[in-house]
Amino acid sequence: MQYKRLIVAAAMAALCSGAYAQNPAEAAEAAAKAIAEAPVQEAPAPKPVYWTRSLVLDLGFNQTGLVNWAAGGYNTVALAASLDGKINYAKDLTKWDNRLQMDYGFFWSADKATILQKSTDRIYLESKFAYKTSKDSKWDYTAGLDFKSQFSDTWGDYDKDSEGKWTGKDLKSAFFSPAYLNLALGMQWTPNEWFNINLSPLAGGMVICTDERDPLRKTYGMPETEPGSGIYRPVLFQFGAQVKANARASINDKFSVETQLVLFYDYINRPRYSGFPIRVNWDNKISWMISKLFKIGLNTWLIYDPFVAFDDIPDGNAFGKVQFKEFLSINFTWSIANKK
Repeated sequence: MQYKRLIVAAAMAALCSGAYAQNPAEAAEAAAKAIAEAPVQEAPAPKPVYWTRSLVLDLGFNQTGLVNWAAGGYNTVALAASLDGKINYAKDLTKWDNRLQMDYGFFWSADKATILQKSTDRIYLESKFAYKTSKDSKWDYTAGLDFKSQFSDTWGDYDKDSEGKWTGKDLKSAFFSPAYLNLALGMQWTPNEWFNINLSPLAGGMVICTDERDPLRKTYGMPETEPGSGIYRPVLFQFGAQVKANARASINDKFSVETQLVLFYDYINRPRYSGFPIRVNWDNKISWMISKLFKIGLNTWLIYDPFVAFDDIPDGNAFGKVQFKEFLSINFTWSIANKK
């Protein structure tokens, strides 16, 4: 910019000084010629950006208060929060995508005033490295890592202790109990921006259950230290094949649908019954932005795990039951970062 100013200033000086030696028309022509012949300074190329980042926080709250309410009921307070963070890298043929999703919600009810009851709880981390087979190809070589667990204890029922306080009973899950850690090697097909499918014939994983309280390790299929001992190991090692499909569709930046289906077949372990031997995880997220800061969200999770035991099933088949959960919320949404 300074270089251009110097040229213009020199031309103007030449114009002014030339006014004494020649007529104004000749001086103006000479100045115009000097400007036209001056070298053009190229604007610097924009610095390449390889990283993209985004972080979205959702917070939902509801409360019910009753005073002399003839129809009955209990005072309640419910709170739920979620975080969805992404950090992605792309350069030439290389991509590295990372995503962390965390959800936690609880409610307090006056009928069980000494405890907080959990409504939703999830930790889900995904990391995937991809390298294109060629510049215009829709296929990538991939290596993917994912981890799933939850933050706190989940109870199937509650009872009063000797002091009349409510306590949980029938433990269903705890932190790192279970936790699923998987590493998959394969190839990914991406025909368009909204859909991809990853095929991994080599997928190794661990089902982890660090909590020793009954009946968690037995429930999640941990192997016994010795057959018939009733003592279970904290880790079940798995090796098999995995298929992961992702799809996302948006309508005018307000309504979006996101779905992920993961199928896993274990080569070395066999379920403890003769049913369908493939683990299924199907997650769906539907979002509708009703204003800039408020969103209606519907999340659903479907799980089919042939290793998970349900001892209270009345038909006698304690394994291989479809698990389903949905969570509907109206949230205050805050996008902290969404930039390149």
